[in-house]
Amino acid sequence: MHHAFKLGDAEHNVELSRSADAYRLHLGGEVIDIDLKTGADGRAWLTLGKQHLEVVIATRGDDVFVHLDGEAYQLRYEHPLDRLAAQSGTSAEDSILAPMPGSIVSVAVKAGDSVVKGQTLLVMESMKMETTIGSPRDGVIAGVSFEPGQTFDRDALLLSLEPQEKAA
Repeated sequence: MHHAFKLGDAEHNVELSRSADAYRLHLGGEVIDIDLKTGADGRAWLTLGKQHLEVVIATRGDDVFVHLDGEAYQLRYEHPLDRLAAQSGTSAEDSILAPMPGSIVSVAVKAGDSVVKGQTLLVMESMKMETTIGSPRDGVIAGVSFEPGQTFDRDALLLSLEPQEKAA
C-alpha cells in the first residue's frame, strides 16, 4: 500500500506490505522488515531489519510525533485524495470527507447553494454523538452525496465544493 508522509517540508513516499511476521517497508529499491510493539512495561520498540530501537510515539489527528534515538520528529500523514487534489490543481477543501463512519442526520444545503466558511452543511451521527460539518471555505455546493438516514464509511465523500467564480 502506498503512503506519503511529510517530515518538515520534505515529502516521503513509501510502500508498505505484509510478511508473515511483520510489515515490510519498500523504500527506493530496498525492502526492510519493520515492526512496532509495546512491551509489558509500556515502552514501545521499533524493529527496523535487525535493529531494535526504543521509540515514543504520539498522534494528534494526522500528525505523528516520534522520539527516536535522541531525536524528535513530526510527521504528517497525507491522505491520497488530498494529494491527488493538489496534483490536479484543485483544493483538498473541494471534497468534504467523513471524519468517521456514521449516518446523516440532516443536510442544510443542496447543489448550487452558495456557502461561506464555517456555515453548517450537514449534521452527522456517529457512535450516538452528533457532529456538525461546516464549510471549510466560501464556495458553491457542487454536489451532496448522502441524504438523511443514509450511512457511510470514514473518508466517504459527503459534499463537494467549487469556487464561486466557477459557478457563475
